[in-house]
Amino acid sequence: MPLTVPGIVGVGMSDRANEQEDSRTITTTGSGSNSLWDGMPLTPTSVQQGTMVKLFHAWCERNKQPILEVLERVLSPAGKVLEIGSGSGQHAEFFARHLSPLQWQPSDIDEDNLASIRAWRTEAHLQNLMDPIRLDVLSTEWPIERVAGVFSANMIHIAPWECCLGLLSGAQRHVIEGGLLILYGPFQVSGAHTSQSNEDFDENLRSRDPRWGVRDLDLVREAAEGFTLEERIEMPANNQIVVFRRHSSAS
Repeated sequence: MPLTVPGIVGVGMSDRANEQEDSRTITTTGSGSNSLWDGMPLTPTSVQQGTMVKLFHAWCERNKQPILEVLERVLSPAGKVLEIGSGSGQHAEFFARHLSPLQWQPSDIDEDNLASIRAWRTEAHLQNLMDPIRLDVLSTEWPIERVAGVFSANMIHIAPWECCLGLLSGAQRHVIEGGLLILYGPFQVSGAHTSQSNEDFDENLRSRDPRWGVRDLDLVREAAEGFTLEERIEMPANNQIVVFRRHSSAS
């Protein structure tokens, strides 16, 4: 079960209730050696002096390429994107590698996740992948300047609604005019689930924590003050990407 912490969940869940996330911990050194692709689940390993612990989630591997194809199309090639709830850091490393020279700023509130992101970053040697920052979406002061975009995957349905509102409010403060807010995950559309698996997933989430659940896109859109919903993109496994654009205060 995911670790719930103030403001945001720590580790991510699987895309679906019947797709149990395969979490593995890989101990790696700065030399670049790793056993990520050996296909064997490893027992979580304690961090030792001189080593780093990389977390691995199978769902990140499944969805990173389809998400990247959308990001390559909608994002500008310059500027900085803030990722909210970066989790293991797999997405951050992959997106930064393929979206250069765009700067990718990962963030999380969970210390284990932050350590994992740093491990992925150290091994990747990517100049456009920034050191992760600790960020609580419920805070009214985020430790970052203005950005060209905010991206978050699989966060708002496994966190209280207040966390979604905090994310939207922070994006309003920090995304530049014309910039993007991009959310990935399952959504209800006009109050209805888009598949039976999503409805089952929603019930599973609410049984774990009644504050969680697949969000209604109409409610998210209404709460996204300062943004206009520009595009809704169907993704594999009954997920969606929704793209909001920041409009001027005079709009």
